[in-house]
Amino acid sequence: MDAIAISRTGLDVEWQRLQIIAQNLANMNTTRTAAGAPYRPLRLVSGPQVDFAQLAKGERGQPAGVEVLGIEPMTGATTRRVYEPGHPHADADGFVTYPGIDHASEMTLLIRTSRAYEANLTAMSIAQQMYTRAAEFGKQA
Repeated sequence: MDAIAISRTGLDVEWQRLQIIAQNLANMNTTRTAAGAPYRPLRLVSGPQVDFAQLAKGERGQPAGVEVLGIEPMTGATTRRVYEPGHPHADADGFVTYPGIDHASEMTLLIRTSRAYEANLTAMSIAQQMYTRAAEFGKQA
């Protein structure tokens, strides 16, 4: 099991998750996309590269880390309607439809994701220290 490679996959996934969160925050006030609808917030779906059930049965090697399984629109994402009759995207009643992105939730997820990224960096650093120490012991023997 290569702990550094596994931590590397975690870094990659969390970095991509940070990009999706930043995209959601940047589009909080996007009233129209190329399709003509308000922006729909996205979520990154991730999971293990190797199914744990297969590992338990011994069918497939060793743990291999995590991977991005997809990027999907958030389920249950609502919109918010704001009365702005002068806005170019206002409907006949003067309301503009904005994406229902909760800034506080996105920032909370941003912090959680950055902490997961930091944890993977720490695990990678510790694994590297262990490998170096093992090599030093090998030289002494």
